[in-house]
This record gives sequence, C-alpha cells and structure tokens, in this order.
Amino acid sequence: MNTLVDVDNEHQACRTFFARPRARLAAWIATAALAILAGCSTAPERGRPPSEEPVAAPTRLPGAEIERGKASWYGPGFHGRRTASGERFDMNDLTAAHRTLPFGTRVRVRNIQNGLEVVVRINDRGPRIRDRVIDLSKAAAAALDLLQAGETPVVLTAL
Repeated sequence: MNTLVDVDNEHQACRTFFARPRARLAAWIATAALAILAGCSTAPERGRPPSEEPVAAPTRLPGAEIERGKASWYGPGFHGRRTASGERFDMNDLTAAHRTLPFGTRVRVRNIQNGLEVVVRINDRGPRIRDRVIDLSKAAAAALDLLQAGETPVVLTAL
C-alpha cells in the first residue's frame, strides 16, 4: 500500500513541475544570463603583485638616461624561437629584452666597468630575474665584453 502512495506522490510532483513552464523558462534565462555575465568579468593578473606591474616608460629625450642596473644575455636556447614582439629571435642580431620599453625602441647600452657601448633594438620582454634591467642578445653581449662574466652593470640611454 505504501508503494501506491509513493507513486502517487511522485506523479503529483512531476505534474506540478511540468505545470509551470513560465517559471522554468524564467529560471533557465536567469541562469544563462548569470553564466554570460560571469564569463565577461575580468580578474586581476595573478603573475605579480600590483606594486611590480610594468608601467610603460615615458618618452625620453635623445641622450637621456633611461635606467641603470645589471644586464645579462641570452642566446643559444632561444635562437629561432618567437619573441614577445612576434619576430624570431636571432642571437647574432643586436637586440634586447626589456620589461617596459616599446618594441622597436633603440637604446644605447654602456658597460660601466669597461666603457664599451652598443646600440640595441628592443624586441622581447624580460628579463625575468628581478635585479636585472635588460637581457641582451649574444651579439650585443659580445660587443660589451660580457659573455664570460654573464652579467655586468650598465646604463641605458635613449636614442
């Protein structure tokens, strides 16, 4: 006898559910709208704390000092791969990676220890190591005589 009562209760629940098509349609529309709105929201970048976000460098007058710090170089492991600007990296070109300078910017890099200078074009983003200001291609590093040392203090000057 309990079985018939259970079946009747289930049928009654189904009839009640299907008797309200407008309520179901409204629920589906509300769910879809929330899903679309959630997909359009933006979340903060989680890569770095807000205080370390790169900021576009202001336009500098030619000859003005842009930055001082350590330079390093990269080459063989990245040769032929795409840079952040989209071009292929050639370790034999006079190019460099900088965190904020626009792609195509040309800067003079002077090795403070020996006075050697080289002009490079920014075509990549980096360096990834916090205390460095620029990553040079192998050719640019050779021009500054820093292949052996790996890193050296430099001054970046606007052109």
